[in-house]
Amino acid sequence: MPHVEFAPALTRHVACAPQDVDAHTLREALARAFDAAPGMRNYVLDDQGCVRKHVAVFINSRMVTDRTHLDVPLERGDNVMVIQALTGG
Repeated sequence: MPHVEFAPALTRHVACAPQDVDAHTLREALARAFDAAPGMRNYVLDDQGCVRKHVAVFINSRMVTDRTHLDVPLERGDNVMVIQALTGG
């Protein structure tokens, strides 16, 4: 099972403990995590189901660059980390 975790910058708004989820794609893994913390969905995804501009998703420390197509295959033991991306200048 993939492991999904949300960074503290997100969990301070919506409590969501790290969890192992039964999923074969990134989209499914996020959906299962949102089942445990429905309010997190609006922090991570926009109205079209795409990753928000100021959120970054990593699979095994590799950033997912396509914010729209989330049907990235996951394997047992993969680690998904969702963080709030920092911006500014």
